[in-house]
Amino acid sequence: MRRSVLAVTTTLVVALSISACGGGSSSGSSDAPSGSGEPLQFMLSGDANQGGGYAHMAAKYEQETGTKVEVVDVPYDDLNTKVRNAALADDLPALGRMPAVDPTWLDSTVDLKSVADADKVNLDLAAVDPDGKVISLPSDLTAVGLYLNKDLFEEAGVSYPTSADDVWTWDEFVAAVKKVQAGSDARYGMVMDRSSHRLSSMLFEFGSEGFVPGPDGTYTTNEQTKPALEYFKTLNDDTFMPRSVWLSEADPSALFKSGKVAAYYSGSWQLADFDKNIKDFEAVSVRLPKQAVRSTNYGTAASMVVFDGTGQEQQAVDFLTWLYAPAQYAELAKISGFLPVVEGVQPEYTANKEAFELYNEEIAASPAFVAEAKKRDLALQVEGKATDGDPLRDETIKYLNDEQDVDTTIANISEQLTEALG
Repeated sequence: MRRSVLAVTTTLVVALSISACGGGSSSGSSDAPSGSGEPLQFMLSGDANQGGGYAHMAAKYEQETGTKVEVVDVPYDDLNTKVRNAALADDLPALGRMPAVDPTWLDSTVDLKSVADADKVNLDLAAVDPDGKVISLPSDLTAVGLYLNKDLFEEAGVSYPTSADDVWTWDEFVAAVKKVQAGSDARYGMVMDRSSHRLSSMLFEFGSEGFVPGPDGTYTTNEQTKPALEYFKTLNDDTFMPRSVWLSEADPSALFKSGKVAAYYSGSWQLADFDKNIKDFEAVSVRLPKQAVRSTNYGTAASMVVFDGTGQEQQAVDFLTWLYAPAQYAELAKISGFLPVVEGVQPEYTANKEAFELYNEEIAASPAFVAEAKKRDLALQVEGKATDGDPLRDETIKYLNDEQDVDTTIANISEQLTEALG
């Protein structure tokens, strides 16, 4: 099982400001460095799914400066391992867009404070060590969200809320989707990504605050986590939700894109892919259900890192300084469907403008603890603390598979987090 650095709350949530104020450094080829030497290897995952934004910007950078940036798109599940092995072999790429800071290469990074200062990147989303070194910068802001197959809802004659004043509860959402199943050719009601990040947002909506450490480092959770997990299990019945997603790693995105699933619990990162690749029906973004609480789960999809010891450190910093400048970053955000992390940047989205506004609304409506958790997560990453696997996801899978009861599931999650991070 791959090793992943987890949030203290196992939510991977982020503390942030989504204010859009101020300026930033201006862009322009006259300020960019001239190119020379070997290409800058830039390792990431998922660029093709988000419209090829980084590949586009790399080509533009080469045209303007002569410096070639070689984008290496690695499958998500392989990215951490590939970069970790490169660190052990002293063969790191020039830069990477990484899911989290990894202890293996934590000390092999360049301080990116100059980039953050020049381009006004939101440092609330950055990994910063106690001495003020900026280890990584957020690539973008993402949030969990809900998609509906609008055609199936219309076929069944079922409506859905379209106003912030009329947000459905989980009970109302499930009832509506079951009506869609009965009145259309939908095979399943819903799919949800096999992810603690997505599951955590559902826990929040039931009033849970995730798993958090106490003064003695022991991780506990409140009494609302149990009913939320029990509710989630009732939905994984091979009728409303296919058990194959969480138990067998079936692809939920592919299932939704087949047109036979009424709803998909995923997030903002899907917008560019759906806009490009869904042709047979209309996918619409809607507000997440609530139960006791209205909440999403949000953070940064990945963080930008410049690796030390490559001999290309300054060239990589120059590229990031150029990339985060408002004009370039707005273009990247537009292509890839990013919510911005640079102050003052308001991308002119050609599609899904209302969806992006909805995500910003969901973030603003979320409780404060969702934002506070990422600060603890980033601090753990900087300390080099991690867990083996993902306790919330992995123990929930055992619960769904009837290997253990819900109380054992919660106890195991708490115990593993306390042992690894407490």
